[in-house]
Amino acid sequence: METLKSVIRDIPDFPKEGIIFKDITPLLSNSVAFKQVIDTLRDRYKNNRVDQVVGVEARGFIFASALAYALGCGVVMVRKPGKLPYKTFHKKYSLEYGEDNVEIHQDAFEKGQNVIIIDDVLATGGTLAACIELINKNFEVDLLEVGFLIELDFLKGRENLGKVPIYSMMHF
Repeated sequence: METLKSVIRDIPDFPKEGIIFKDITPLLSNSVAFKQVIDTLRDRYKNNRVDQVVGVEARGFIFASALAYALGCGVVMVRKPGKLPYKTFHKKYSLEYGEDNVEIHQDAFEKGQNVIIIDDVLATGGTLAACIELINKNFEVDLLEVGFLIELDFLKGRENLGKVPIYSMMHF
């Protein structure tokens, strides 16, 4: 993982002063590093009979799509309001300074499917907590795990995700 960590660059004061942003774009453009990430996730989940990989807007789509392909299963998108064309379920959640919403298609899953959620970074956990609640409230599926490329441990985001198993490839 140290090799992967070395490909991620820090961008100070982005998107606002005082924040050190973990930029994954060098990892995405590095074919060896990106393949290592997807292969690691594939190996983790290949024996779990995963039916759907949920990707969270926007960078989560990248990892969820590649992982779904590697596992031979489907991919489901959780998006910001108004971005999905069919009937949706939505969940409003609180941010530091306001509120936001996430949505998922009402026909995203079949009853009894095995599902994992994949996203790039676990920070405070607000968006992912909303995604978990959105899925658990509206669908009869088995949410196996939530997986992340990066977890920012100092923000204690996993404390906001309830009892769902959590996997993070890298910790900062």
